[in-house]
Amino acid sequence: MGFLAAIFRFLDAIIGPASMLLFPLYASIRAIETPSTLDDQQWLTYWILYSLITLFELSCWQVLQWLPFWPYMKLLFCVWLVLPIFNGAAYIYENFVRKYAKVGGTVSSTFTDGQRKVLLMMTPDARRSVEQYISKYGAEAFERVVKAAEKEAKKR
Repeated sequence: MGFLAAIFRFLDAIIGPASMLLFPLYASIRAIETPSTLDDQQWLTYWILYSLITLFELSCWQVLQWLPFWPYMKLLFCVWLVLPIFNGAAYIYENFVRKYAKVGGTVSSTFTDGQRKVLLMMTPDARRSVEQYISKYGAEAFERVVKAAEKEAKKR
């Protein structure tokens, strides 16, 4: 029983580095090599959140040392962020970060509210391309493209 108790006591020290550093490092390298940006977003968000957790720990270590369950909470949270079955980092990005951190979130006031809403959901590069399309072909052509995309999405 002493051996199992020791393993459980130091579970965060045993599993923590592998789940919080080694696997995300490997997955980040793989994400860089793929053409998709979705996995890049997942791992960049993970590293940002992990950095914030580390800064929180460094700043509040005197309080956290009195909480015996803190290392396990951190381990569970980081595992939730890391594991592909949960995609926790992407979830936090989509539901919290994207709402409040609008990098490049300005859109010209010449667009209608619906167009501005669509443009704000795009990456800055995609937004620039759409703005060029609208200036070249007009707002009506853009509306037709959006309606066609909505119609196509409803089919699936």
